[in-house]
Amino acid sequence: MVSELKPLVLGDLTIKVPIIQGGMGVAISTASLASAVANYGGAGTIASVGLGYLSELMKSDFVRASREGLAQELRKARSLTKGVIGVNILVAVSNYEDLVRTAVREKANFIISGAGLPLRLPEYAKDGASKTKLIPIVSSDRATDIIIKTWKKKYDYIPDAIIVEGPKAGGHLGFSFEELTAAKDNALEELVVEVIKVVRGYEKQFKANIPVIAAGGIYTGKDIAKFFKLGVGGVQIATRFVATNECSVPDDFKQKYINCRTEDIVIIKSPVGMPGRAIKTKLVERVVNGEKIPVSCHYRCLKTCDPKSVPYCIAKALINAVTSNIDEAVVFAGSNATRVDKIVTVKELMDEFISEAVTAMNK
Repeated sequence: MVSELKPLVLGDLTIKVPIIQGGMGVAISTASLASAVANYGGAGTIASVGLGYLSELMKSDFVRASREGLAQELRKARSLTKGVIGVNILVAVSNYEDLVRTAVREKANFIISGAGLPLRLPEYAKDGASKTKLIPIVSSDRATDIIIKTWKKKYDYIPDAIIVEGPKAGGHLGFSFEELTAAKDNALEELVVEVIKVVRGYEKQFKANIPVIAAGGIYTGKDIAKFFKLGVGGVQIATRFVATNECSVPDDFKQKYINCRTEDIVIIKSPVGMPGRAIKTKLVERVVNGEKIPVSCHYRCLKTCDPKSVPYCIAKALINAVTSNIDEAVVFAGSNATRVDKIVTVKELMDEFISEAVTAMNK
């Protein structure tokens, strides 16, 4: 008889409740949300992208503003909790190395990294004294194999965990547009099984423990139980945490989730170079219709972005989302955002997850 979910163990770091709150930027998953999840016993994640957006430095020194914004947010979280706090850092950002080094310097418990293959993450993160756990996000068994082989060969380092993100996730996605539109309902389940197979082989080879964490479209405790029965060590959930009191976004942002219908959620092209899942706004509709929005770049925040050719500025669009300029915003969301119908506390949400999961595990 299962009475509680098993903790997620990453070496010498134990997450008592094996639920990671996913990183959401710009300024969606900040210290207030992350610390509430950590205080409950889960893992809170601060999204590093664009945290200096309110700073006067942003236009003149994007790298410094971002570094200081991340450091301040981590320190704020630490003042609110003694629990597990980590950072999500996109491989695609131009200041990737600087953000990684900042997170390590500020003693983040973990770094989650996706939106590209984080092949050099150990190089930037391990300074000999750091205990920051390194967790890549993958969308295929092949990517899992490449990352583990590369990290082991170049850095003699094995991922502390692997997050497998399926096609129902929100935000930037590691799939083609065609793969997203053709994805089956059980795509994440199949992907998790494939990745676990690869990981188990490396665990045996290196005599190591590499927990696999499922993400993308997990909405209920019943979903959580389903993936635990497949062999995962934890789950990552993002969309449901937006509609909580502790999430710092304005009410009009949360109402986009509560009011959205199936037809309001679309896949868009992003200047990051990956497709993204978002809720329709006036800006998103213009982008979907092929309109190019004039770009005046102040940030140079993406490695591959060419302001002369991109259809719109993703940084500005995401900043608009959290500054109540919703018409001109991109509001990222998972495919299950249509099921969100009320705002709750983090405690209420986590209680629901665990109660449902334990009940389902015992059936």
